[in-house]
Amino acid sequence: MQNIIVAPSILAADFSRLRDEIERVEDAGADWIHCDIMDGHFVDNISFGPEIVRVLRGLTSLPLDVHLMIEHPDHYVPRFVKAGANSITVHVEPEAKHDVSKTLAQIRDSGCRAGLTLNPETPFDLIEPFLHKIDILLIMTVHPGFGGQPFRADQMPKVKRARSLNDKIDIEVDGGINPGTAKLSIENGANVLVAGTSIFHSKDYAKAIRELRGE
Repeated sequence: MQNIIVAPSILAADFSRLRDEIERVEDAGADWIHCDIMDGHFVDNISFGPEIVRVLRGLTSLPLDVHLMIEHPDHYVPRFVKAGANSITVHVEPEAKHDVSKTLAQIRDSGCRAGLTLNPETPFDLIEPFLHKIDILLIMTVHPGFGGQPFRADQMPKVKRARSLNDKIDIEVDGGINPGTAKLSIENGANVLVAGTSIFHSKDYAKAIRELRGE
């Protein structure tokens, strides 16, 4: 049975007590900390930048999984590397305005794990040529930009196809992840679960993480 990685999305945390939130999810059994970076251009929302990632790096030794939902990610990769990211995921869509192969190489050369993601509306064919160049494939199970959206089960064929084509990479799902949708995602080949609301809006973080793993 594959090892299931749970990556709480810090965007759903209470930023007024960020240190406490990080300590709580770490004690609860989180494996990674997921950082959603939004620029108000590629997605219709703005979150935070490298400075918050730097702060997070000082609060935890867990891997920081940085998802760049931004235009020109190649321009910003060095800043997130310097801030302490362990993995950096960029988008495949043309609207992200970068050379995907070069950006993936840039991330790898910086010492970070390289990830690639696609939105629900984006065909899998667009990402397929890069499957041998990445460490992480992030399948968005909601349209990126806002938390609390319902899970889109119609994205599971992408997860299944990716797993059939490359059994070595981490396949991550993000959006509407709760115990039920986590189970469906795992059954289709995902091994990394990004969860915001279902963890940070629960009373018992440890219980929420165990339930995502199906324990």
